[in-house]
Amino acid sequence: MRTAADVLAQLNRDGLPETLYLETGPVRLAVRCEVPMAVELRHHLKEALAEAGPVIATIDVLEVQNLSVQPDWIDWAREPGKAGRKDAYVDLDDGRLVHKIRTGMTFLQSSESLIAFGPCLAYPNQVINFINTQILNICKRDGWEICHAAAVTDGHKGLAIAGLSGGGKSTAILRMMDLDTTRFVTNDRLMVRAAAKGTEGLGIPKNPRINPGTILHNPRLAPLLSDERKAELLQMPPEDLWQLEEKHDLFISEVYGQDRMSFTAPLTEFWVLNWSRSSTEPTRLVDADLTERPDLLGAIMKSAGPFFQDANGVFLRDDELLEPDAYLQQLKSVRIREVTGAIDFDALAAAGKDLFA
Repeated sequence: MRTAADVLAQLNRDGLPETLYLETGPVRLAVRCEVPMAVELRHHLKEALAEAGPVIATIDVLEVQNLSVQPDWIDWAREPGKAGRKDAYVDLDDGRLVHKIRTGMTFLQSSESLIAFGPCLAYPNQVINFINTQILNICKRDGWEICHAAAVTDGHKGLAIAGLSGGGKSTAILRMMDLDTTRFVTNDRLMVRAAAKGTEGLGIPKNPRINPGTILHNPRLAPLLSDERKAELLQMPPEDLWQLEEKHDLFISEVYGQDRMSFTAPLTEFWVLNWSRSSTEPTRLVDADLTERPDLLGAIMKSAGPFFQDANGVFLRDDELLEPDAYLQQLKSVRIREVTGAIDFDALAAAGKDLFA
């Protein structure tokens, strides 16, 4: 198996009756799939649904199909601090296959074909991630940089929040959504690009997937858990609850109301969470210079991952380093603040209220 054509020969793309059109900022995509998957995607991606028209790329979603001949998969090296096997890949002459080890999902990424196949209905979030990967790829080829951050905007100002994994950025950004004037931009991937009138931010069409700790400490989110599950979680030691990985889908429009999402935002502030559960110091927001703080910049930067294919068709390697200078250029007009001291979401929410007042 050397080419994308060899892969396509093992798959059947006939009989995909549904076509969904999606629009995020400057990017328009089409997704072809069967009816059950279309129903699922319309629910998850309703804020990005668009009218039929020209698109930059088309993605096919093939339920249950698999390769009759499996290639010799190569593990994709994970980021520092991440354990276990997650992604594997095989490079073709004109594309790349990426395999999700835990779920059995497989993806063909090439300049000509973009295909998700396997148990798609069982793992709709992986299909959504593949769709969003195409948005990230298109934008990165057009000069945007990818940040590991959540963001909100009121249309005039935009706030992004980054931090180490598990640092509380989802909880923090949802506290900002308690302000009536804000709109949700993104929960985990934010693209940034310097422009004549300041830095632009662009989110991806994906609702947050949040852990129980985020839900328990926000009354608005309480209905996402049963009373029985809440009682169980409240008995856990705080440290165990903070570390618990148990994802729940949060549909923004169902919790916060209609018209509370905006994929585009003028980015004016970037807060990097560098606080600590063991600190006894008050929570503070301190201005920082990213040129002098590579540790903070490291929390912001995010690799495009195994799916990224540049304009010349060359794929990213797992040993390629990110370019700090590219991020510094895109974020030069954004106010950077480091959040230090004890973890206090009330204090952070108060700072957000002041920002968007």
